Amino acid sequence: MTKFYYEKDADPAAIAGQTVAIVGYGNQGRPWALNLRDSGVNPRVCVRNDATRAQAEQDGFTTGDIRDAQDADIVCILVPDDVIPQLGLQRSEGQLTIVASGYSYAFKRFSPAGDQAMIAPRMLGPEVRKCFVEGAGFITALGIERDQTGTALQRTLAVARALGGLREGAIELSPHQEALLDLAVEQVLSPALTHVNSAFVVTMLEHGIPLEAVLTELFLSGEVERNYGLLRTEGFVAQLEHHSPASQYGQLSRRGRYDALDLSAVMRDIVRHIDSGQFADEWDAEAAKGYPTLAALKEQHAGAGVRAMEHDLMTKLGPGAKS
Repeated sequence: MTKFYYEKDADPAAIAGQTVAIVGYGNQGRPWALNLRDSGVNPRVCVRNDATRAQAEQDGFTTGDIRDAQDADIVCILVPDDVIPQLGLQRSEGQLTIVASGYSYAFKRFSPAGDQAMIAPRMLGPEVRKCFVEGAGFITALGIERDQTGTALQRTLAVARALGGLREGAIELSPHQEALLDLAVEQVLSPALTHVNSAFVVTMLEHGIPLEAVLTELFLSGEVERNYGLLRTEGFVAQLEHHSPASQYGQLSRRGRYDALDLSAVMRDIVRHIDSGQFADEWDAEAAKGYPTLAALKEQHAGAGVRAMEHDLMTKLGPGAKS
């Protein structure tokens, strides 16, 4: 049975008197450090001596080198997954090491001594801070990879509470489950949605609808975004009533028309590739070569031509048209 955690399940005393270090001060690191401090935890920021350290010092944090994090009772590692193994962090028995993504634990890229845990906000880094300041919080995936001390869960919940990650509830997932789900959204769902959108665009163009109007309907108007917001806050059943009866009928009566199109075989193949660790191996090889395939793919699908078209459209319609 799936387990959920809330603020009432966490005891701040579980980490009282323990030292906390934040490794990384970017999209996730800065929001984590600020949220923890506002909750009464005083983390030390351990980063390279670069602009991120200057920012942390400007924000009033005590800073240090990455190796200084090794002595902290609790370390939160908030750098990209493929960077974590390169940090060379050595941990000791009794210490707790928290990652914000299950990837490095799931695919055995990093296995420090002591307790291992994951707190993975289901939110972009800057929004982790914004939601905390607004008092809203955010949903979190939380899991324990190794509990040598018998206190891993209690300490992890205390950190998650201070972060704001229990205000809307946390769902228990193992790091492997979290990594698989996260990568599947990126590699299975996103390409499938892109394929569907492309087919829709072609069909509308065949019927004489201007491309600008199609793209407006898909994303530029913000209608789809707001509909998803209603799904989040009200649920499918309640948000359906905001649509006209004709819309409701059209949506529901045509649902079965795509049943003959079986996407599951391709989806299962991609998921098996992730689950087995083959994607992690593939990504390591890509990184070792300096990301040439990634650069080529970005040029193909998100290059100068696409950028120019989007910029032109966004100056004519949407928020950019106001100026």
